[in-house]
Amino acid sequence: MLETVLSPALFPLHQSAIETKNVVVIDILRATSTICEALHQGAKEIITTTSPEEALGYRSKGFLCAAERDGITVPGFELGNAPQDYTSELVRGRSIALTTTNGTRCLRMSTGAHQVFAGSFLNISTLASYLIQNKKPVLLFCAGWKDRFNLEDTFFAGALAALLKDTFSADCDATLAAIHLWETNKDRAADFLHQASHAQRFRHLQRESDVDVCLRRDTAPVLPLFKDGVIRNHIETPSLHIG
Repeated sequence: MLETVLSPALFPLHQSAIETKNVVVIDILRATSTICEALHQGAKEIITTTSPEEALGYRSKGFLCAAERDGITVPGFELGNAPQDYTSELVRGRSIALTTTNGTRCLRMSTGAHQVFAGSFLNISTLASYLIQNKKPVLLFCAGWKDRFNLEDTFFAGALAALLKDTFSADCDATLAAIHLWETNKDRAADFLHQASHAQRFRHLQRESDVDVCLRRDTAPVLPLFKDGVIRNHIETPSLHIG
């Protein structure tokens, strides 16, 4: 079974038998892309927090502290929420405390699922390969924007669902719509997503290039597993490049 949740506001409607499902949290602009890049660059682990104040509490424990609200790095933090800022020189071997507007909240909402992963274009083949081999029902959870639908997360959900649909039944209308969105626009992905409202916010913040960074496919072949409030790389088997 393959389901898609188009915004956090709809998540309660999909919680039946959540303990049997693998949940993929999707916030490609930018939290889940950032998480993938941080782990790929050698970060030891990422602690998700509910607020900047909570994240700052980890500084005394030697953590790097990262916080973003409304697309902007919160003043006083070493990092925000842009993948390209998480360089090997800065994050390798380090623990990171991270809070973002949408994505980290959705990871915490998914507690109770069989497993919870962060998904992005940066790790799409690695993620799809694991889900196919694991065979548990899959719930694609789009973080959206402050409980509202957004274009980019549903677009990615469609890309991932297209890789999974031959293995899992996809009779959920939201999944079918996401696949259609992907199939219709995949050949002009960058132009398509630069129209999204979040890309417009990035343009205002002079961060428009972040969209292109987050569309890079399979550049961070990691498997970010969220468990007990912590995200670590959960690679168990070699990735199969599919799709």
